[in-house]
Amino acid sequence: MSRSAHPAGPRHGDVLPEGHFTAPPADLNGLDARVWARTVERGAEGAVAVGGVDVSTLAEEFGTPGYFLDEEDFRARCRAWREAFGPEADVFYAGKAFLSRAVVRWLTEEGLHLDVCSGGELATALAGGMPAERIALHGNNKSEAEIERAVEAGVGRIVLDSFQEIARVAHTAERLGRRQRVQIRVTVGVEAHTHEFIATAHEDQKFGIPLAEGEAAEAVRRVLMLDGLELTGIHSHIGSQIFDMAGFEVSARRVVGLLREVRDEHGVELPEIDLGGGLGIAYTPQDDPREPHEIAKALGAIVTRECESAGLAVPRISVEPGRAIVGPTAFTLYRVGTVKELDGLRTYVSVDGGMSDNIRTALYDAEYTVSLASRTSTAEPTLCRVVGKHCESGDIVVRDAFLPSDVAPGDLLAVPATGAYCRSMASNYNHVPRPPVVAVRDGAARAIVRRETEEDLLRLDVG
Repeated sequence: MSRSAHPAGPRHGDVLPEGHFTAPPADLNGLDARVWARTVERGAEGAVAVGGVDVSTLAEEFGTPGYFLDEEDFRARCRAWREAFGPEADVFYAGKAFLSRAVVRWLTEEGLHLDVCSGGELATALAGGMPAERIALHGNNKSEAEIERAVEAGVGRIVLDSFQEIARVAHTAERLGRRQRVQIRVTVGVEAHTHEFIATAHEDQKFGIPLAEGEAAEAVRRVLMLDGLELTGIHSHIGSQIFDMAGFEVSARRVVGLLREVRDEHGVELPEIDLGGGLGIAYTPQDDPREPHEIAKALGAIVTRECESAGLAVPRISVEPGRAIVGPTAFTLYRVGTVKELDGLRTYVSVDGGMSDNIRTALYDAEYTVSLASRTSTAEPTLCRVVGKHCESGDIVVRDAFLPSDVAPGDLLAVPATGAYCRSMASNYNHVPRPPVVAVRDGAARAIVRRETEEDLLRLDVG
């Protein structure tokens, strides 16, 4: 495709879906701080840089596609959450968002706890040096092997998700001669204002024990009767990518109501309450997430008010940000391979990755932004759809975006806010090796998860 600009004025067709932005940004070369990691900037030569290293250098050394993570930003966000909640609360990083041994080391150094939900995540947490007492094990169907490993390691809590699991964990703890600290995950009947498949607190779903019909109260009775378990509190989680605190207020009120029932029936005041995670981030400039200090103040006020009303001592609060910490700290870098103009509709820009490195657009209809990263351009904006290389029509990275009309094969594109649930949900669809995760800080870059190779794929194929 020629680098000559199209006729004056933005080119965008009449089929742009309702609700998506309909006008190009004022400056296609600008980088909105709301969606980019903190050290990302456009250098004097026009290329985007992170941690003092420009994307052309990163692409040459590590290849594309790749996830490039701003370590300074990650650590700063950890500190912001820890300082916002203070020493009387616990911040558990939700490892499912993205986890590696390097990330575990950063979390440990910054004073956070870690939430894991599988044997693999637990293994990574322990291998990375997270003290076991600062680890929580989640999951709706923990295997006996996962439970045994967690109890043997001495994890700080196991979150019980079913009546069967109560018996399973108690049996394992007693067999090993341990007394395992646990919380009970309850579903509180609050459906967060989010995508159907990532709203997790309404009753009709696989997670937790419902408050309705007294089931959660019965779970408490059973746990308190078992010598192998020490019940420390109640856990709830109402969804993901949430901006409105109203759902947390309703959830906290119902959880505190259960704490009151426990005190009245058993004479026990449980010392902990976990309100989960799910706080949203800015994927586009239109998103308006809250800062950690605002969230801490709001949640603290909600729990304090409800406990005072119930005549309870205020329990120790814990929260589980994952996306809110790692999501904004990374971008995915792609190289353009093919550009197809569909007259009157849009331009399809095909890159060397796709749904294997970011399934969220196909799975959740997630929205992202994208920028030309290897250079600046004065060409007019044109409506584009950034798509991947996979054999699926739904292989879309950014559904609707404006890029300079001279975008061409060989250009580098960067998609921000891909730190969470991109590498952790990546696949080998079409036998494509998964990209590396590269940490960048103070002018130096290093792979913390290396790129997979075709040899890796074939090594698993035992013939």
